Amino acid sequence: MFEVEFLASAAAPDQFPPETTPEFAFLGRSNVGKSTLLNSLVGQKRLAFVSSTPGRTQTINFYRVGSRFCLVDLPGYGYAKIPPSQTGHWKALADAYLLGRQTLELALLLIDSRRGWMDADRKLRDYLEHYQRPYMVVATKMDKLNRKEEDKSMKEMRAEVPGREIMPFSALSGRGVREIWQTISKTKTPR
Repeated sequence: MFEVEFLASAAAPDQFPPETTPEFAFLGRSNVGKSTLLNSLVGQKRLAFVSSTPGRTQTINFYRVGSRFCLVDLPGYGYAKIPPSQTGHWKALADAYLLGRQTLELALLLIDSRRGWMDADRKLRDYLEHYQRPYMVVATKMDKLNRKEEDKSMKEMRAEVPGREIMPFSALSGRGVREIWQTISKTKTPR
């Protein structure tokens, strides 16, 4: 589908690749489906590692899509069983990326549609808004809900961000993939 290559895995800001193309960052709780979404977007099953164990992604991973832009997978936050010192390191690494990258065009904030907004999600949303970082909300795991549950979940999630679109996504059906690509294409500015 797309020519995609793994570019870098950064455990510290000095390991970030040069800022040469627009970047789209994927943020969310541990086990929200960031890797699954990345794999679905590029049409590859094993580009980003999918794990049932929360907190596997401990670095910021950069994937180049052609020569046009990068998709960036940030470590998950939330209930991963990690020591507090590691949590502090991840926060510092995420801060360095989110506040320092001039090529960051859009953050995709992933919310598990079965759970809705949790305190950590709200903190990240408020953080992005405070620092005026553009973001869109993606509701993952929509295939796990029946129609009634989906309607209720989307209504509750939208109430937290009035006026902001929430993009439903399902890895099973591919729902949302085309719309996310359209958003990326419209957002991307040439360098």
